[in-house]
Amino acid sequence: MKRVAMIVLLSIAASRADDKDKDHFSPGAASSYPGHQTQEKITIAAVPFVTEEQARTAFGKANPYKYGVLPVLVILENKTGKALRLNLNAEFEEAGGRHLESTPASDVTFIGGDVRVPRVPGTSPLPFPTRRKKGPLNTWEIEGRAFTAKLLPDGDSVYGFFYFQTAQRPGSKLYLTGIKDAASGQDYFYFEVPLE
Repeated sequence: MKRVAMIVLLSIAASRADDKDKDHFSPGAASSYPGHQTQEKITIAAVPFVTEEQARTAFGKANPYKYGVLPVLVILENKTGKALRLNLNAEFEEAGGRHLESTPASDVTFIGGDVRVPRVPGTSPLPFPTRRKKGPLNTWEIEGRAFTAKLLPDGDSVYGFFYFQTAQRPGSKLYLTGIKDAASGQDYFYFEVPLE
């Protein structure tokens, strides 16, 4: 009886370990992607996630692109010999020159949800405050995989997603600013990475 109980416990532990591996997301090196740029020994890659397969690897069952949100994976590699302070600002530029700011991950979780305004006959026409209902993108992966790194040591890399309420089109680019030398505070030039 003890052997059976031990086997059952071990099989449960093994299945939970497999579940954790399913949630693991780890992109390749920045230089391995076609949409990358290197300046002053900093390499940045930008990868739009538009297919169901890409979305499944990063977001599980949620597919932001299906709801009009373009997730762009940004990978930074630092080989400058110095630590970098990151306060990244990302802008999406369409081929026609239109610029879009990124949408905060906390706002993305509400996209696709419904907003209900109570309508009671005979009451004031003024709007009452209502709670926004979180939508189908309310999964831990949306906020948990957003780009949040603030410091990048020499020889390391970091990654995360920026979200844009647009569709991916040929000729689009991602502009990134907000990279500084951690010791001196000197700004690095902006990065313009093609989205391929």
